[in-house]
Amino acid sequence: MTALQIYVSFPGTAREALGFYADVFGGEVTLFTYAEFNRSDGPPDAIAHGMLDGAVALAGSDAATGEKSVRLEGVMLSLLGTAEPAVLHEWFDRLAEDGKVVDPLSPKPWGASDGQVIDRHGLHWLIGYEHAS
Repeated sequence: MTALQIYVSFPGTAREALGFYADVFGGEVTLFTYAEFNRSDGPPDAIAHGMLDGAVALAGSDAATGEKSVRLEGVMLSLLGTAEPAVLHEWFDRLAEDGKVVDPLSPKPWGASDGQVIDRHGLHWLIGYEHAS
C-alpha cells in the first residue's frame, strides 16, 4: 500500500458496513471472521478483518469485547476530485441514504462544488470537485 488507508472498528456491523461501501463505491470485499483468526475476544462469526478494494479502499473489523467502535469528531473522509462529477454525486446520494446530509453537494461561492454527509455507519464524508474551465 502506498497511501493512507482508513481502518474502522465497527460496533458489530463490519460485514454490513463494508458491504454497503462496496455497493456505493464498487470493488471487492474480503472478510475474515474471529474464528478464522483463532480469536476468542468476540463472537466467532464477528469480522476480525475486512477490506474493500476498489475505487475507494477501506478496511475494518468488528470491535472486540471492551474495544471502542467508530466515533468521528472533527474528521472527514475526503473524496475531493477523486472521480468524475456524476460519479461523485452518485456516491454522495448513496452515502446519504439513511444517513444525514450536513451540507448538500452543490456549487459553492469559491467556484467548486462540494458537500458533506454522515453515512448510516457514522463516517463523515467530504465530496466535491472543481468545475471544468
